[in-house]
Amino acid sequence: MIGAGTLINTAGIVLGGLTGHFFGKMLKERHQESLTAACGVSVLFIGIAGAMQGMLAIDDGVITSGQAMFVTICLALGTLIGEIINIEGLFERFGEWLKLKTGNAKDKDFVNAFVTASLTVCIGAMAIVGAIQDGLLGDWSILATKAVLDFIIIMVMTCSLGKGCGFSAIPVLVFEGLITIFASFLKPVMTDLAMDYLSLIGSILIFCVGLNLVWGKKVRVANMLPAVVFAVIAAFMPV
Repeated sequence: MIGAGTLINTAGIVLGGLTGHFFGKMLKERHQESLTAACGVSVLFIGIAGAMQGMLAIDDGVITSGQAMFVTICLALGTLIGEIINIEGLFERFGEWLKLKTGNAKDKDFVNAFVTASLTVCIGAMAIVGAIQDGLLGDWSILATKAVLDFIIIMVMTCSLGKGCGFSAIPVLVFEGLITIFASFLKPVMTDLAMDYLSLIGSILIFCVGLNLVWGKKVRVANMLPAVVFAVIAAFMPV
């Protein structure tokens, strides 16, 4: 069934949030801080692995690097556009609205938990590639795998950051659902090169999310999201 992958992924996040919420009450503050750091380090290495896959190559047994200029231009232009639009502010306002509508007005960490978790599970090639594959072929295997990863990540993040993490299921449902629905329109655009570029930039954004988890909010990652659009555009520019 087309769309099953999105539903499975959403369910995994909700279940992770519920599990983390109940187990989180049993953990001391230092346990929660350690879990946040562990989760952050994990996200850092997920981002590093994806970025290195796109930037490093082996040529005659020698490791070479590339795409530095491409990465710099995409991130610079994307961040500029994102700051002008202030995407981070839109996420935060939506989080504030959710906090009030769900009866969590007294939870001072709700918005930060929601935004951080949403960026962690929404950004990345797995979400986009999986949704496209689900929409075009009815193959939801990638999103099912992502559901398992997201369950673990959201469970750990909920223990340390709070129940706002579980509500990241909403943007995931909307984001992946829309891509699945419009997958037929994206088919001529999402070439192999476009997917490679998107994966590279997406992995770097995931790394930035990890930075915020380990060292506190240092980077407005949501405002860097337009960089993935420039990455796709770059795939169709003449060499």
